[in-house]
Amino acid sequence: MTGLTTLAAAGGEGAAGQVTQIVGALLVLAGFAGTQLGRMSPHSVVYLVLNLVGSAILAVLAALDAQLGFLLLEGVWAFVSLYGLVAVLRGRTPAGAH
Repeated sequence: MTGLTTLAAAGGEGAAGQVTQIVGALLVLAGFAGTQLGRMSPHSVVYLVLNLVGSAILAVLAALDAQLGFLLLEGVWAFVSLYGLVAVLRGRTPAGAH
């Protein structure tokens, strides 16, 4: 099974779908909790990767289930995280970080 096929199979209401959703949510929440507890910067690669991967998983699942509001939220979250990650990897501080 490819990664997309696995996500497609997990997009349903079954146990695999629930586990995949929880993993995506935990990744996003780990970054949030880390910043709130002062354990990581919101401009660190770790924070941005956690947000990118978690929100991308949730966006794919939302698309597979045709949950448009959730797709909008998680899709934009993934895009903004990717934008910030690219900026950090290029040695720039993301806009609004000053």
